[in-house]
Amino acid sequence: MYPGKMDDRGRVKLATPFKDFFDQLEEKTLFVTSTDRTIAQIYPIQNWRETEKFLDQFNDDPLAADNLAFTANELGAETEMDSQGRVLFSPELRRLLDMETQPLHLYWYRGHIEVLTEKVFLEKRTAAEAAPVADRTQLRVAGMK
Repeated sequence: MYPGKMDDRGRVKLATPFKDFFDQLEEKTLFVTSTDRTIAQIYPIQNWRETEKFLDQFNDDPLAADNLAFTANELGAETEMDSQGRVLFSPELRRLLDMETQPLHLYWYRGHIEVLTEKVFLEKRTAAEAAPVADRTQLRVAGMK
């Protein structure tokens, strides 16, 4: 988990490990969005294309796939990380998540960076603190190492 903040131009500076990872990618385009209107995500464009392909092929609940795709495209934008490791967020995304006024928390999860506002971070931390031993035990039984 890395701390972050948004500058007055709507950019978030990434921690060095994230910057180094993105620098090594052949395709430099990123897709910055939210799929749930509470947490922002920064996807390498290739990973976002895989998500789009999944949504296109998801037949269990086509409406859920359509809604998620709509939300991601309404709030999202393609961008590139600048030479200082900063990533621009769309004005719509910044305003909806109130990202400009509070500390941010960034971490890598399932092929993208999750960007949490302080409010969401505290909510998730409270939920994670509820039963950590039971959660770990359940996942180990399921095969987690």
